[in-house]
Amino acid sequence: MSWNRTDRLTESIRQEVSEIIEYELVDERIGEAVVTGVKLAADLRNATIFVDIDGSAEQIKESLNALRHAAGFVRHHLSFRLQLKRVPELLFQYDDTRKKAARIEQLLGEETDREQNL
Repeated sequence: MSWNRTDRLTESIRQEVSEIIEYELVDERIGEAVVTGVKLAADLRNATIFVDIDGSAEQIKESLNALRHAAGFVRHHLSFRLQLKRVPELLFQYDDTRKKAARIEQLLGEETDREQNL
């Protein structure tokens, strides 16, 4: 697999934002936020940061609002770590892939149980 500059930058942003959130961002509202992926725009001006957050719908909403509020702080620290001429704007978005996968597993398990009972 050939890694181009955009792929390397995307992975670097994912790693660095994850570390910034975990170690440097002090906000109780964020809780357990895990960076699951980054989607970088073709012009490199915007980066969508996908985060998985544990908790209720209200806790998820509050954590996302806190992350969005702290986007400037994260971007500022990211500029020092990556030393880019232009650091992309950070847009935080909730990633519910894990919950969807768990639901699919549950449904498949129920279907398997039904078939075995026939």
